[in-house]
Amino acid sequence: MSQPLLSVRNVVQEFTARGRGGVKGGVVHAVSGVSFDIRPGETLGVVGETGSGKSTLARSVLQAPRPKSGEVHFQGTDLMRLKRRGLTEARRHMQMVFQDPFGSLNPRWRITDIVEEPMVAYGVGDRGNRVRRLLDLVGLNPDTFGKRRPHELSGGQCQRVAIARAIALDPALIVCDEAVSSLDVLIQAQVLNLFERLRRELDLAYLFISHDLALVKQVSDRVAVMHLGQLCEIGPAESLYRSPSHPYTVALLASIPELDPNASRRPITIRGEPPSPISPPSGCRFRTRCPHVQTLCAEQAPVMRELAPGHSVACHFPEKVTGEAETFS
Repeated sequence: MSQPLLSVRNVVQEFTARGRGGVKGGVVHAVSGVSFDIRPGETLGVVGETGSGKSTLARSVLQAPRPKSGEVHFQGTDLMRLKRRGLTEARRHMQMVFQDPFGSLNPRWRITDIVEEPMVAYGVGDRGNRVRRLLDLVGLNPDTFGKRRPHELSGGQCQRVAIARAIALDPALIVCDEAVSSLDVLIQAQVLNLFERLRRELDLAYLFISHDLALVKQVSDRVAVMHLGQLCEIGPAESLYRSPSHPYTVALLASIPELDPNASRRPITIRGEPPSPISPPSGCRFRTRCPHVQTLCAEQAPVMRELAPGHSVACHFPEKVTGEAETFS
């Protein structure tokens, strides 16, 4: 099995909440002790409700801003210890595709200038020919689209431009933060196919963040489920979707619309609203909404433990995992 391209250990990210008049309102526990690996050529999907900390986790991995504590190793280098110049060089191999394809592009620049921007920053030569190749690679004719500006393109075309910019420096890892959620279903499928083709052709790895569980299953080798700043379950996509073991994962999967009205479902009810990240519950952070809560859940935080090969869960009373999980190699 290959060594991890990205190794994240016990990452913590916190922010100071501000109330009215700028008065401190407590500490937001955005990410709390998250650990995972991504191997070369692998796609790890991260799912969870809005406010679960998915985007904050992605930015913490990229050191924007740096986490409060923990370790982030990329290609064998601890990013937490790098100074400005070293971090700039490391980020050359880690790029991001954002949710809003229009908001992530400079509206004043032509498409060729947008794609060329990272190459200018890093002093890459032969930029004109490379920009043309990149636009061709993402399915945009450089003669047709090169001189246009973002407002002259559709949402899907703008996201293709953002992808071309992201791969301009030959990165090893692409972080996709809700990269297709603002697109309609047909364009989503086209962009996802593009991501998959680029993964094969360029040997890319992805950290793919989305709230759409069905979409994440389609593109991911492994899936991590995030709740209130913590990972509650992680495993191969097929195993996790076939046999979820954390009550939160079961509830999320039960929320996916089913075309077959006679299809069997695992009934589960989540009570109440998500707790505030400023004052998360003691012990298990899901206990205030869990249908299986017991006294132990309030007294002790569950630790991540492996229930099947490659399939781990942080729950005192998990569901049994059926079948064998295939590990990524």
